[in-house]
Amino acid sequence: MTDSPAFEEIKREITDNDVLLFMKGTPDFPQCRFSAQAVAALRSCGATFHHVNIFEDPELREGLKRHSNWPTYPQLYLKGELLGGCDITLEMFRSGELKKALQEAGAA
Repeated sequence: MTDSPAFEEIKREITDNDVLLFMKGTPDFPQCRFSAQAVAALRSCGATFHHVNIFEDPELREGLKRHSNWPTYPQLYLKGELLGGCDITLEMFRSGELKKALQEAGAA
């Protein structure tokens, strides 16, 4: 797995993007309510973020689960670190932690 093209793509995406959301669909057309809620939280914080539609590459979708040791989507990364999925993103949003973290990263 660590030498597969999907693993290299995952590493590149995480490294190249300060705020990265692996999600089902796109920000304008999310394909699950959890991805939609994560996008809404990021947008409410005024975040600039990159997304990857996991439906476009099944190998990447499965590889990311192993890479992150996180079985579900969406997955939100900030400065190379996995923050979590929808529940954690929404909890951080409600507490103000998400906006603060995004501002400290220069992404909001």
